[in-house]
Amino acid sequence: MEKFTFGSLLDVMGELFSDEISIAVADTEQYIYYRPSKRIDLKIKPGDPVKEGTIAHKALMTNQKASEFIDREVFGVPYHGMAVPFEVNGEPQGCVMAIYPSYTEGKSVVTVKSPDGWKPVPFDDVVCLEVKDRKTHVHAAGFSGTNKNSLQEFEYSLPRETFIRCHRSFIVNVHHIEEIYPDTHSTFVLAMDNGSRIPVSQSYSSYFRKLLGF
Repeated sequence: MEKFTFGSLLDVMGELFSDEISIAVADTEQYIYYRPSKRIDLKIKPGDPVKEGTIAHKALMTNQKASEFIDREVFGVPYHGMAVPFEVNGEPQGCVMAIYPSYTEGKSVVTVKSPDGWKPVPFDDVVCLEVKDRKTHVHAAGFSGTNKNSLQEFEYSLPRETFIRCHRSFIVNVHHIEEIYPDTHSTFVLAMDNGSRIPVSQSYSSYFRKLLGF
């Protein structure tokens, strides 16, 4: 069997992901590979420098995984991105990026499947999202239904200043938290204004505390 090239291997890996996700690879100074998706294209070319303010630059500067929304000022297109740096023999060599389209522009509702059809629920009315029985359940005041998207997809599409991932199975709207109670092993329980109790797992507790400032 002929040896795979770096680009052909990444092309094959890219087929495992959604058509909405673009993939890029950069060394410490420039992009060396780019595979655009059908939904978002940042027009990156191999050899383009890694610009300040991009998700790649943030990951390279901190040598840590970076995941956030980047506005249109950098590439002319807003996007959500995740970048993971990699090392060789302990030395930083670059990073790999997954680039998602920005769903939030012009959109302020979550469309939920109801018994009779579909119901658009404004972001402000959504109390939490929960994965249960392999489905994403959207809970609002007096109404619950399902949505086809995963929690990971909702992490990128919902406003970061309002919705926080607190558990592998939950995203909460911070405006609907009434109180936060300590629980065992540095975890917490959230009392929501719809009467539900939602756990904050240990893996998310420090992140959750940092975002809410306590």
